[in-house]
Amino acid sequence: MHYKLRLGMIGGGQGAFIGAVHRIAARMDDAYELVGGAFSGDPERSRASGVALGLDPARCYGSYRELFDKEMALPEDRRMQVISIVTPNHVHFEPARLALECGMHVVLDKPMTFSLAEALELQKTVVASGRRFCLTHTYTGYPMVKEARSLVASGVLGAVRKVYVEYPQGWLSKSEESGNNKQAAWRTDPHQSGIAGAMGDIGTHAFNLAEYVSGLTVSHMNADIQTVVPGRRLDDDGSILLRFKGGASGVLMATQIAAGEENNVRIRVYGEKGGLEWQQNDANTLQVKWLDRPTELYRTAQAYTSSFARHNTRTPGGHPEGYLEAFANLYRNVAECIVADLEGRTPSPESLDYPGIAEGVRGMAFIETAIASGRSDQKWIPLNIS
Repeated sequence: MHYKLRLGMIGGGQGAFIGAVHRIAARMDDAYELVGGAFSGDPERSRASGVALGLDPARCYGSYRELFDKEMALPEDRRMQVISIVTPNHVHFEPARLALECGMHVVLDKPMTFSLAEALELQKTVVASGRRFCLTHTYTGYPMVKEARSLVASGVLGAVRKVYVEYPQGWLSKSEESGNNKQAAWRTDPHQSGIAGAMGDIGTHAFNLAEYVSGLTVSHMNADIQTVVPGRRLDDDGSILLRFKGGASGVLMATQIAAGEENNVRIRVYGEKGGLEWQQNDANTLQVKWLDRPTELYRTAQAYTSSFARHNTRTPGGHPEGYLEAFANLYRNVAECIVADLEGRTPSPESLDYPGIAEGVRGMAFIETAIASGRSDQKWIPLNIS
């Protein structure tokens, strides 16, 4: 049986960037139908945004609380099954908690919550609900990132010794928040973003990618966190030394003041026998470097790649697999798990491979540890989740 999951959205209305990305990703596999939402904190803008998307005006709600109240009054076979939350960070926890308590599955933009305390509380709610929870760490959806993880896990590189991960942006090299840039305004506002700027917005992506590909967990951090643009209230640049459980070490860089840079996320992992390198600017290629033989280039859509890479490959070889496709892979994978649950089946390992609540908690612990380390004279700070 083909299920088309009924999707609701919170946030992502007129003038928002990421909402459109989520909607495109959800549509790509025809696994969801957007049936309504609360698209803005302003009731009129929210309703107008939904109507502009061609939705039933009766399901274009003025607030997320109205959404849950009225959706739960509908028959079960009509109400929303999945809620996509694409709001600023301070409006993540409450709608996610309410959705789960209403029996709905959740797809949530990162970072997961406003604070680690909220993240731990949300983790309890997810466990108690038994519902699926996906956090959109997009870069884990790329086929060659899946391949990199599979190669490291297979042991062909030997024990991991070194991890380098970087996320350079340049769009906040000037005080964009002092103008009419809505995206810059909330990301640099501690009341909406939380205690971190660049480290919360893109540092969490780099941290997640480092742990995902290496298969290791960070145990300690030594951070140099900076606010470079005068008058800015949150960090816009940082470099962090990492220690992983098991003995490996690493370096993480995340900056939004690297003038001229866009979004060239890059990761390198080195083991005893060889290493690998992936970057978003050439997302179809994975370099695998050996100690005693020439470098190999792995490409998407090839038979030699792992089942995880093939499961997340959408186009024939030579056609670029990009950001929207990687985003869609997360939506598709969680949809496959929800449908398997409905049918009483065990989802495939490939479908289960999406970031969830555990990654969200670790991301919030990363943010709080990075900022604490940057403010401290202590050389190493343990990454504790408590």
